Amino acid sequence: MEIDDQTIPGVLQKLAHVLGTAIKNRKLEIPSEFGNGYCIGFVFNPQMRMLISNYELNNDIVIENTERNTDKKVIFFKFQNIFPKTESLSAGKYPREIPSVLIATSRINTDKIISIHSNTSTINIEVEADYLSQLFNVSDQSTVLQSLLQNNKPYLFEQIIYPSLQKVVDEMVSESVGETFELFFMRIKAEEMICRLLMELEKREEKHIYALNSHDIEILYKIRDQILDHLDIPPVIGELAADAGMSPTKLKRLFKQVFGDSIFSYYQEFRMKEAALLLQDKKYSVSEVGYKLGFTNLSHFSKIFKEHVGVNPKQYAMMQ
Repeated sequence: MEIDDQTIPGVLQKLAHVLGTAIKNRKLEIPSEFGNGYCIGFVFNPQMRMLISNYELNNDIVIENTERNTDKKVIFFKFQNIFPKTESLSAGKYPREIPSVLIATSRINTDKIISIHSNTSTINIEVEADYLSQLFNVSDQSTVLQSLLQNNKPYLFEQIIYPSLQKVVDEMVSESVGETFELFFMRIKAEEMICRLLMELEKREEKHIYALNSHDIEILYKIRDQILDHLDIPPVIGELAADAGMSPTKLKRLFKQVFGDSIFSYYQEFRMKEAALLLQDKKYSVSEVGYKLGFTNLSHFSKIFKEHVGVNPKQYAMMQ
């Protein structure tokens, strides 16, 4: 069966041209002289497209995205760090490559250039806001969803990928589907991922959403990385705000808006994830893990760990 080129994103066709290779069944295999891996693209309809990228390039490539229409209100979903790693992550430092989804309005993506980075593990979906708004009714109480669909200002949200969402991702990339149903199957899975993601975003309690600029976003991720780099030290809002060049109020407000949690709750969640990784590694005792993560009271460590993981650290270590 010959595949209609109109169902293949133009950016993927341009990448194939730059690499001097052909797209077969919507899939571009990266030639060995340029790197390794693959990229698959789908244009489901004029309002929705998707690019699955799981490759490594020896050098960065920049491609102009002429398909992007800045007059249309588009919502971007970037599922990142979602493919299994070929090498196990070393314990002792929570991985920066957190499986998550970035959700952004087109007002924040004004650059017409798509950077095809040397290392990528993503699923990118673009959906026109008007098309998406026809698929469900938005509650007046859901400020986040209303802001996304109105798409009038630059907004960015990040959602950590949870098990049911990861399951859909795994089905999308691993299930073998024949050419007859591939486009249909992938559209259904893409819409299911978006639906599950929006259901989670609807739970966020923000009553007012603040527009962001590129500087704000850069600073927020710098602060986020600073927190993850020092999980043994509880964050001090005043110090973080000084580093960010923001007032404590603004920093707390924007951090919660983007990441969906307060600074301390976010820190505590990843602190416990790091504790779980250390216990899985079996190099440290429960008390050593507690001390490494800055706890002086091991009973408190055990209590917090159980609140986040469901069992106490000793039980968790025995289960591994």
